[in-house]
Amino acid sequence: MFDSKSARSEDFINHDEIIKVLEYGRDHKNDSEMVDNILKKAETLSGLDRYEVSVLLHACENEDNCELREKIFKMARKIKEAIYGRRIVMFAPLYVSNYCINGCKYCGYHCGSGIRRKKLTQEEVAEECRAIEAMGHKRIAMEAGEDPKNCDIDYIVECMKTAYATKNGNGEIRRINVNIAATTVENYKKLKAAGIGTYVLFQETYHKPTYENLHPFGPKSDYDYHTTAHDRAMQGGIDDVGIGVLYGLYEYKYEVIGTMLHVKHLEDTFGIGPHTISIPRIRMAEGVDLELFPNIVSDEQFKTIIAVLRLAVPYTGMIISTREEKNFRDEIISLGISQTSGGSCTGVGGYSKRLEDGGSGCDDQSTAQFKVSDERTEAEVSKALLKNGYIPSFCTACYRAGRTGDRFMQLAKTGNISNCCLPNAMLTLAEYALDYGDDEFKKLTFDVIKSERESISEEKVKVKFDEYLDLIKSGQRDFRF
Repeated sequence: MFDSKSARSEDFINHDEIIKVLEYGRDHKNDSEMVDNILKKAETLSGLDRYEVSVLLHACENEDNCELREKIFKMARKIKEAIYGRRIVMFAPLYVSNYCINGCKYCGYHCGSGIRRKKLTQEEVAEECRAIEAMGHKRIAMEAGEDPKNCDIDYIVECMKTAYATKNGNGEIRRINVNIAATTVENYKKLKAAGIGTYVLFQETYHKPTYENLHPFGPKSDYDYHTTAHDRAMQGGIDDVGIGVLYGLYEYKYEVIGTMLHVKHLEDTFGIGPHTISIPRIRMAEGVDLELFPNIVSDEQFKTIIAVLRLAVPYTGMIISTREEKNFRDEIISLGISQTSGGSCTGVGGYSKRLEDGGSGCDDQSTAQFKVSDERTEAEVSKALLKNGYIPSFCTACYRAGRTGDRFMQLAKTGNISNCCLPNAMLTLAEYALDYGDDEFKKLTFDVIKSERESISEEKVKVKFDEYLDLIKSGQRDFRF
């Protein structure tokens, strides 16, 4: 059995190795034959290694190389559709506490930021969940700052139980992903017992000197403990983990190669790569001066990062948040994104306040971690996706049917996940349209369902799908494959 105590970050995030890989990419960026062969390999859905990723990143560095970038973007779209189809999984973040004892220089939660500190009571958690459910969400990402005194693991577990138990009409939370600080194997076991979906923890930056500079004090300042957190989570029984860096903290190509090394470590050690890779960029926050960050990623670089990661790790879910402006977010979704948030509030208690005020945005930033750039409602985001040819999915069936970890990976890597996901996506979209959609949304939904139904290959699945859809139309809920 893997022993988390033996895990050391330097065993898999090796600075000299990253530099060697980056030099290889720089040396071969003009080798057009190599680049073509890398793209041909990506097309087989077998993924890319870190050296191949480095070549593509360096080859795209030349802003005049538009033709190559377009090839990569086209391939990313093809790979994403081959594995995930046109489904986009919808979720909402739920911030339960912003108490934090860390000194992270890029985060609005850092202990010297001056934001108003707040921790939700269990009744307030229920109020937030009812507001989120009123938007139609069934999947949340539970978030909190790190403060063992004000927000310990038992509090998070209690919040999870409250969220799962809270109903609002036909609304319910069916999956809770958790994004909290690195912790112990025993605490991860508690999260597993409480019904966690995916454990998500961002590395922020793989460059150790930059990491240590940006985390001058607090528990998160321990680079090694933080970087090996996913190992402990896996040992604690959580077989779906999510990784990611905050682009803009250090040079982006270094971060992508660090991500590839982390992916390889998880695959080699546990036989399971990351369930998700999140792609956030640093944004304005209380007490954060963006002028101090010289590695801000441009829009073109950001699109390249997303597309290359989709080629490199085709099976993983890729997440984009409301940190991005709405028009740009709509654009980059096509490059490989499979999950996105809608109608997000990053403040503690923001959803119920918004519902009470009858507004659509989150104007009160006094408790927020960062400023939201896309302030559309969930319905507006989902309607835009439908109009752009995507299928907003509120499905949580894989998690509840036990298709997690290696079972999910086998389906995803072979492209067979669509046999489950397409029918489930359409059924949950029908639920959403009937419960929360306006007339235009309902028409868009049932037009796409009629069209997509024909792409279901197995006749017995079509028959069962029609049966479930009729039950949903009659007012019943939660039918899944």
